[in-house]
Amino acid sequence: MLFVFVLVLMTAVALSAFRAEFRDEKSLSDEEDRVTNAIEVIEEMVEIPEEGIPEALLSKAYGIAIIPKVIKAAWVVGGRYGKGVLLVRKDTGEWSQPCFVRIAGGSVGWQIGVQSTDIILVFKRRKSIDSITEGKITLGADASVAAGPVGRRAEASTDIALEAEIYSYSKSRGLFAGVSIEGAAIQIDEEANTHFYRRDDVTPRDILYGKRRLRAPAIAEKLRKILTEYTSTYL
Repeated sequence: MLFVFVLVLMTAVALSAFRAEFRDEKSLSDEEDRVTNAIEVIEEMVEIPEEGIPEALLSKAYGIAIIPKVIKAAWVVGGRYGKGVLLVRKDTGEWSQPCFVRIAGGSVGWQIGVQSTDIILVFKRRKSIDSITEGKITLGADASVAAGPVGRRAEASTDIALEAEIYSYSKSRGLFAGVSIEGAAIQIDEEANTHFYRRDDVTPRDILYGKRRLRAPAIAEKLRKILTEYTSTYL
């Protein structure tokens, strides 16, 4: 059964890579496509304020990771894999350029099937972001993670008042819900950063903290703008 699960997951990932490699030259690059998908996730979150991430949590967010279309496959032993972007909020309230990341992890239990879902991680502290830029973090082991509360009117009386470093959400069928993803690892996608910013020497700190002036495709500015407008409402 483990072999079947691994085969299913590898097939799903391979098909995704195949589509990216052989896409039409005039279409978006894989990285631009990722940013576009992240924008769609945020826009959907804006459209359902009563069932979205609570404003009390957004107002305290230091960073946010948006990982669209995470593939979850399971046959008793389960696993998930996806690619997305990570941004941090500056003192001005604006958001940084997107830094590309990957998420991968497994789980054990009676489960079966393959599905795709969007995942959003809200980071409350810089410590967790620094751990990612220095290598990777495993959620639940290197940083505390909790399924995030849902609803814009959720205030300090909810889990937001607790000391979790990261709050996790999944989106399916247009609705957001808190989700447990302990055991999943997040790490920098160095190759994607190199392609997107067209620099072999670009580092995650250059991207997130503005240590170096970078030229990015216009789609990055669109993501930063919509995220800034949305979250600044709750500062």
